Amino acid sequence: MTTAPPPPARRRFGFGLPGPRRGRHEIAPEQFDALALPVGDDGVVIGTDPQGSPAVLGIGRPAPFDAVLVGGAWTAQVIALRTVGTGARVAVETGRRQLWTSLAQAANSGQPCVTLHDVGRVPPQGASVHSPVLVVRDCGARPPRGRVVAAPWQPVLTLLPFVSPEAPRLMASADLVGVQRVSPEEAEQLGRLLGLPPEDVAALPTLQDGVTLWCAGRRSRMYVDTRATGPESGLLGAARRMD
Repeated sequence: MTTAPPPPARRRFGFGLPGPRRGRHEIAPEQFDALALPVGDDGVVIGTDPQGSPAVLGIGRPAPFDAVLVGGAWTAQVIALRTVGTGARVAVETGRRQLWTSLAQAANSGQPCVTLHDVGRVPPQGASVHSPVLVVRDCGARPPRGRVVAAPWQPVLTLLPFVSPEAPRLMASADLVGVQRVSPEEAEQLGRLLGLPPEDVAALPTLQDGVTLWCAGRRSRMYVDTRATGPESGLLGAARRMD
């Protein structure tokens, strides 16, 4: 009597050879938030968060993006320099041209990466996905309405030295607001404007130079410590809140 041949082994398409049994790489939907990475997929590293992870600001966006920084020019200049390092251009609208001249000269090594313009005289920048432009408005406490506004691939960062009467209007339309050290009275006002909890209101007058509380809406907040690299320190000096 002949013996029937053994049945063919079942093939396991897509799983390779049989091996040690492991749990499948599956997670429940409520665990999805745990997959968030500490940095974005592109942008400018503007410092570190309280956990020491890189804090990234997405400069190149396919939609208009407005940011307001209540603080010193030093932080805005670091952001401008690092934006140039990503391959983008920077247009600075300022009434303090002398404050930005050294930065522009250092950044413009062979091509005009940083251009300086008088207040109200920024020409169209021709921003595109291949040539994004950051517009920095350093126009004092009462900046006039800009001729060049936020547009796709053209974010605008408005610098305010303190909480001026224009601040509520600018913050109401901003996608991101950064706040450095302010007076207790200004902190109380910002708490109402930004919906800050009491602990953040109390912390704002005590922030160290280079530390910024960035707020995206009323629920997303992050303290970021911006520290200059060696070349940045040589050009801009130490971190400072006042100019």
